[in-house]
Amino acid sequence: MTSVSASPPDCNTPSVQNEDNQGSAEPPACPLTDNNADNSAGWLGSITHILRLTLGLAVIGLMVWLLGDVLTILFAATLFAVVLHGLSKILVKHLRLPYGWSLTAVVAALIAAVALLIWGSGPAIVNEAAKLQDALRQQEASLRATLQTNPTGQMILNYLPASLGGNQGGSSSSLASLGSRIAGSMTGILGSAFGAAGTIVVILIAGLYFAMDPGLYANGALRLVPVAQRPRARTLMLRASQTLWAWVAGQSLDMLVVGVLSGVGLWFIGVPLALALGVLAGLCNFIPYIGAIMGAVPALLLALSLGTRETIMVAVLYSVIQFFEGNVLAPVIQRHAVQMPPAITVLSQTLFGAILGFPGLIFASPLTAALLSIFDGLTPPLSDDERV
Repeated sequence: MTSVSASPPDCNTPSVQNEDNQGSAEPPACPLTDNNADNSAGWLGSITHILRLTLGLAVIGLMVWLLGDVLTILFAATLFAVVLHGLSKILVKHLRLPYGWSLTAVVAALIAAVALLIWGSGPAIVNEAAKLQDALRQQEASLRATLQTNPTGQMILNYLPASLGGNQGGSSSSLASLGSRIAGSMTGILGSAFGAAGTIVVILIAGLYFAMDPGLYANGALRLVPVAQRPRARTLMLRASQTLWAWVAGQSLDMLVVGVLSGVGLWFIGVPLALALGVLAGLCNFIPYIGAIMGAVPALLLALSLGTRETIMVAVLYSVIQFFEGNVLAPVIQRHAVQMPPAITVLSQTLFGAILGFPGLIFASPLTAALLSIFDGLTPPLSDDERV
């Protein structure tokens, strides 16, 4: 007797109607195919990935909104640690010193340089800063009085906000000087209870501890990453630190050149307080593009008191310096350091300035450089056929 095994119904074979059966035969029940199961699993995986990414971005945005000041201090301390670590590595490479001794030498050299600067030029710098503040106050009051004497000037003042010396949204009876506003904003620049001096001390101490044992803090951060992603996270962390060091080295050279050229040029023109204005131009150039404008405004205000000829000469001087910096110096530095598109730099300054205030404007460029390096490491490069 032969046994007949029942075969599973063929889902692709159409059902045949039995002649003896008046009703139509029901199609066989077919199980879910592998392709449909794979498609469903793919859609579920995509939705899960999108939800996780959205949740992660929401958490990051909430942290930045609630802990913006703390995160700014943390990044500033990290940036200072990167500087100390980079300088120490130079001594380790060229002098064959242990890292601990190299870091000690770097810190001692920085302390000695600051002490010598305060001892030798401290009174002169304070005197120059006080004179610059008084001169800016007088020149701003004179400029306001000049604008009030004609209808066009009054229209400009009416459209300017009170924070910039205008009449909109505030009283026009008094005008705080630019130097006074800068000095006054320093006390709450990061919203710290200790003020600006306490914030700087916290940044220096934390940065020093970071530089003393960077592996300790880096490994602690890596422990927060899933085990499967730790090698990639380590690579991205090293990539970001190298990018920050390259950015700081290149920007320091840029600041030095711009400060020296500005001070010497203003001294030749005959603008008073050329040393203070040169130092201010160099420090403001830490903020690319926008810092150039911030450094030129005080010099132009002082040049107005000397006459139209001197004002035009100062404007031409700063224009030539910025042309040299943007077309000659910056490409050379970027070739050996970090290259950032100008539009991304300006937009990042706007974004971080709106979120974190003035500290966000200061640290927008190095933060963007680090983020771009991480993004470059996470995404594959484009092939020639994919490029626009």
